[in-house]
Amino acid sequence: REDLWVREGKILNPEKLFFDEKGSADVQLDCKGSIIAPGFIDVQINGGFGVDFSLATDDFKSGIDLVSQKILSHGVTSFCPTLVTSPPSVYHQILPQISVRNGGAHGAGILGAHLEGPFISKEKKGAHPEHCIRTFEANAFQDLLATYGSLDCVRIVTLAPEIKGSSEVIRELTKRGICVSLGHSMANLSQAEEAMQHGATFITHLFNAMLPFHHRDPGIVGLLTSDKIPAGRRVFYGMISDGIHTNPAALRIAYRAHPKGIVLVTDAIAGMGLAPGRHTLGQQVVEIDGLNTYIAGTKTLSGSVATMDTCVRHFLEATGCSVETALEAASLHPAQLLGIEDKKGTLNYGSDADFLVLNDSLHVQATYIAGEEVWRQDALGM
Repeated sequence: REDLWVREGKILNPEKLFFDEKGSADVQLDCKGSIIAPGFIDVQINGGFGVDFSLATDDFKSGIDLVSQKILSHGVTSFCPTLVTSPPSVYHQILPQISVRNGGAHGAGILGAHLEGPFISKEKKGAHPEHCIRTFEANAFQDLLATYGSLDCVRIVTLAPEIKGSSEVIRELTKRGICVSLGHSMANLSQAEEAMQHGATFITHLFNAMLPFHHRDPGIVGLLTSDKIPAGRRVFYGMISDGIHTNPAALRIAYRAHPKGIVLVTDAIAGMGLAPGRHTLGQQVVEIDGLNTYIAGTKTLSGSVATMDTCVRHFLEATGCSVETALEAASLHPAQLLGIEDKKGTLNYGSDADFLVLNDSLHVQATYIAGEEVWRQDALGM
């Protein structure tokens, strides 16, 4: 039962206000015993509401605006629009249209793009189109630059670390402040550990599209308890906590093995927020049946249609963790992964006033960005 003080878009230390400035609040809001939590950060979202971030369209900008507006109701205040494996022409067309920007009444803030592929394993392609998957040419980093066209707005790159030339790429990306994630991969544990030693810090949707855990070689999953991670470095891992991509028992195993590394992601596709039926994911057609999404005509899972607040509630229920822990998995941990925890992901003094008002069952009642209300449930007459 505490007060949260906000001024000029930042969370304020009230002591300064009382003692130094002898000031008081201009506006007071009674939150009626609700939970106040940092805004959620989604570092892997492929689209939603009919918009697919991997489709180069003339109105791409209005599509990204629509998604950023709509996810406010899920409690997401910042996100990384994610592109699945695509031809170079698609990256060249789309990436210049993504710009890092602050959130506000217009929608959630954009932290930079997450490029998932095309440098991944064909054996673990999941829903990625095989004809666009590739390995590195002789000059690996230059090849990556030529494929994407630009790294200006790129925040995360998912690649398979067993691909020849990936060590050089991981080092070069890390040097530029870009987070490298391991995923869609056949890597064994020593290949995964080597990638971490070169600077990788994240695992893309743990358990999905990687070798299953084996006791003699646990593969990428073994990074959660590896003793070969460089000192002072933390391994983070994304989990699609929708009750479909990962059995609750597997979610519990990962969480109990490494609770401080879990980052909840939606991996949402264009069909999120839409009726069941056929939708797209990049170059593929997907079918939505309830919360299940498959590549049309197969049983290959292809992203999710779960919302971030749903994932947080499922994580809480599946693991029996504390409410604070569940909220941190969608706010503090992704902020730490991206190195922005001084500004986002907490309610510490001086951080951005991006926060949520939640009820006891963790349903979002209102969303605030930089101290301004940008979404409220009542406003929709619900």
